[in-house]
Amino acid sequence: MISAFENAKKQIDAVALLLKTEYQDKLIFEKAIKSLKTHQKIIKKKILIRMDNGKTKVFQAYRSQHNDARGPFKGGIRFHPKVSEDEVKALSTWMTIKCAVVGIPYGGGKGGIIVDPKKLSDSELENLCKKYGEFLTPHIGPWRDVPAPDVNTGEREMAWMLEAYEKKTGFHSPATFTGKPLELGGSLGRTEATGQGGFYILQNYIQHTRSVPARTAIAIQGFGNVGYWFSKLASNSGYKIVAVSDSSGAIYDRKGIDVEKVAGYKERLGSFEKVSTEKKMNFITNEELLSLDVDILVPAALENAITVDNAKIIRAKAILEMANGPTTPEGEEILLKRNVDILPDVLCNAGGVTVSYFEWVQNLHGYSWTKKKVNEELKEIMNKAFGEILAVVKVKKISFREAAYALSLKRIIDAMILRGRV
Repeated sequence: MISAFENAKKQIDAVALLLKTEYQDKLIFEKAIKSLKTHQKIIKKKILIRMDNGKTKVFQAYRSQHNDARGPFKGGIRFHPKVSEDEVKALSTWMTIKCAVVGIPYGGGKGGIIVDPKKLSDSELENLCKKYGEFLTPHIGPWRDVPAPDVNTGEREMAWMLEAYEKKTGFHSPATFTGKPLELGGSLGRTEATGQGGFYILQNYIQHTRSVPARTAIAIQGFGNVGYWFSKLASNSGYKIVAVSDSSGAIYDRKGIDVEKVAGYKERLGSFEKVSTEKKMNFITNEELLSLDVDILVPAALENAITVDNAKIIRAKAILEMANGPTTPEGEEILLKRNVDILPDVLCNAGGVTVSYFEWVQNLHGYSWTKKKVNEELKEIMNKAFGEILAVVKVKKISFREAAYALSLKRIIDAMILRGRV
């Protein structure tokens, strides 16, 4: 089994070689790199909840706090049967890097529970969320660690966790969680934020390569919140979406897909496999989607989608990573040798945490922004981050990921040195 955290450490090591010459004191630099490959705190607990049938069930819960040199820990909470300590460690590491890439004042955190939420009733899920919120309470807060939604969690779950936290502390603290309902201090534009941020990166990349949206074919693996919004925004702007997939497989049409229509079918029927059967659409596997001859491949599902085993079948000219850690280092090496541009996750999907930052700022100020202001601020941050990374790519002749990591790690290491941590 591929270790996501081992991949994260390999990515740090690869960029450390590029950064080393920028630091006079090599011992301090080595200490900083070593620190970035560990975590400040891993919190875990078995949570017991009473089920509707009166029986007690145990769920393993985690929270990983990676590095807070640049600000409070920040990162989502996922509910999934495959959540593991290795996964939350990797994801919290990438969150530290991601926040520094776009220049927002956070470190990285990540949490999760090993659970299939679809198998719980609403009352059982609420109970689990509130127990998890109580478990987190001593370790989180607006200036300590700010959780948010992730896989299989959303504003409802954040509301339940916030309630548990505030009940335990005895005071209102909306800035402790982001991704909340608007009525509890959530931000306009948060729902589509990750997809919107990725779309801004797409626009920047297309401008850089002097391509034409209407002649740019895109295949998207994953049609959850991120995949849906990215495909919708790209389609509305004239890009040709030729394939979209969920866990059952993909709908494919080389002439282009009507994203809104397909999304409506999926909502009604439940899966693309069922959509293809009822609507007589061309259905392919997720593996076949990876091999499509497209301009841009967008992995927007879970990590480790592109590996040493399938990288050789990929024919896309560029990869825009909307999932966290979708490409293994070994898979990336194969693609880079073929001059495939890989726009990294720590840049492409940073729209979500950036708008979470805006929500936090709004909560701390007790003042709400308009959706127009949210999107304008997001666009400015994403455009600036892409420009900074592209400049490094051109000057140092390195990959987009190496450039993003070099910029990010320097910002984190400099903060650690200024604090006297190394």
